[in-house]
This record gives sequence, structure tokens and C-alpha cells, in this order.
Amino acid sequence: MPKSQNFKSSSMITSPMTSTLFLSLPPERRYHAAGVPDSFYSHLFLSNSLHLVHISYTIHWLTRVPKEVVDRSSPAWNKGRITYTSASDEVIKAFSAQCADDMGRFLQAREKEIVEGGLMIIIFAVRPNGTLYSQVTPNILHDRLGSCHVEMAKKGIVREEKVDTFNLPMYYMSTQEMEAAIERNGCFSIESVRLLYC
Repeated sequence: MPKSQNFKSSSMITSPMTSTLFLSLPPERRYHAAGVPDSFYSHLFLSNSLHLVHISYTIHWLTRVPKEVVDRSSPAWNKGRITYTSASDEVIKAFSAQCADDMGRFLQAREKEIVEGGLMIIIFAVRPNGTLYSQVTPNILHDRLGSCHVEMAKKGIVREEKVDTFNLPMYYMSTQEMEAAIERNGCFSIESVRLLYC
């Protein structure tokens, strides 16, 4: 078996948290660990090089805010909100489409990197099938934050235009949406789905 290799990027090591992570790895064990300073929505590792991929609580972050939600002339303009939670159907569709596109890119990248028979474990905050967007705990918190932004604009602390053009680049998929993304990709099968409640 090859000796352990830790791949460290100088841009990552500047973070105290990342330094602590790498320094805490047991030196007597054989493993490969990597800290890669790039988007996980793109190709990060060598082709056919990963046997196990673990993604934890990151899939809800989008690569960008959908353009149409910050375009005043768009029916999906998300005026006065920082998220899609209590917005119009057009806004929700824009965020959902961005998420579907990002998941497609994510799965294509992992498809190239994972060896045949490899395993990918994805842990993410999910919107249970049939649950309203406004009933998902993170979205409730984001709505409250958005309300604070609106109040700050009313008091003149921030410009209203800033509030109208700021949106959080995140979307909480349902299990059906995740399953559909995997099915569209066609290179992965779902071995198990478990919903964990806090």
C-alpha cells in the first residue's frame, strides 16, 4: 500500500480551521486526505481516483443566484426578499432550475472521479416531499433575516436597492428533486435514503 499523502494547498492552510484539521489527522495511519480550494461543482480530483466521496451539508449552496431574481424587468424579480421561501412561483422555479443545473454539474464531476463500484454519501438538509418551502427550518430563519433587512431599509440603515438585489444563493431540495437529478445523470444508483429529524 502506498504511504500516506496529504495534499495541502497554501491558500487553504491560511485558514486556522483548515490547519487544525490537517494537523489533527493521526500520523500513524495510512490514508489520503485532500483540501481542495475550488468549487465542488467542478472536476476536482483525478479521474477514477476516489473510492468514497462524502459530502456533508453543502449541496444547498448554489453556484450563483439566478439572474432573473435580481432583474427588475423579470417576472421572477425577488423584490424585498433574500430567499425564495415566500416568493412567487417564478422565483421558486428560478432557484429550483439553478439547483437542478448545479446538481447536474456536481454529479457529472463526481461521475468522472469515482471508481466503478465506488460510493458517494451525501448528507444534506432536505425539504420533505410535499412540505411548503416556508415550513423548512432554515428557510424560516432566512425569512426572519430578510425581514431584518427590510426593516433596516425602512429605517435608512441600508438602501432599499441593496435589499432588493441581495439573495442568498441556496436552495433546499426535496428528496424527489434529488432522486430526479440522480436519475437524469444516469451514472449513479440510490442504495439508501434516510431522513433524519432533529
